Amino acid sequence: MPIDAPSRRSLVWDIYIRLFHWLLVGLLGFSWWSGERHEMEWHRLSGYAILFLLIFRLYWGFVGSGTARFVHFVRSPRTAFAYLRNLRTRPYRATAGHNPVGGWSVVLMLVSLIAMVTAGLFAVDVDGLESGPLADYVSFDQGRVAADLHGLLFNLLLALVALHIVAILYYLLRLRHNLIGPMIHGRGTMPVEQATDLPVGSPWKALIGLLIAAACTWAIGFR
Repeated sequence: MPIDAPSRRSLVWDIYIRLFHWLLVGLLGFSWWSGERHEMEWHRLSGYAILFLLIFRLYWGFVGSGTARFVHFVRSPRTAFAYLRNLRTRPYRATAGHNPVGGWSVVLMLVSLIAMVTAGLFAVDVDGLESGPLADYVSFDQGRVAADLHGLLFNLLLALVALHIVAILYYLLRLRHNLIGPMIHGRGTMPVEQATDLPVGSPWKALIGLLIAAACTWAIGFR
């Protein structure tokens, strides 16, 4: 954004979204490490933690703060393509929260994560010694298919993460717009007409979401 463009900083991401984001980054890295080292107990616990985060994120996508809600950032494909066509227009005007293309990338990543975790819940290793908590509900062959799908979806997720990083670098280096800082401290530089602090979600609603996520995770993983 040019220095003469009227702008100011405002709150764009609540603490719950920021914690979800960075905890997920850490847990995905830990899940990869524990899987590669065949530390399956740690891998399983990390998977439960990711499941907990995903359940909370789905809940928060309906009742959370403005930019966290799916209705705020899931736009029509036509809107997303129009945004891409105008992306090189100068000056770049930041939007509060996810832009139309970023919104679809979030949806794709969440769907991939949910599918990967679900496959892991039913997965069985080649020796039948290690399995997900729901593996008893499928046959051995189905559990092996789930394990293969679990690994395939993780590779897909790595590709999506790489694309996400490339997009962040493009915005930073080409458009001079920092997407990382707001995901750390919550505040971003917006055009004056958009620069109003988002309505922060109720702490009580957040607590309810955390309890729901904990109960569901416990019921699935520790029943």
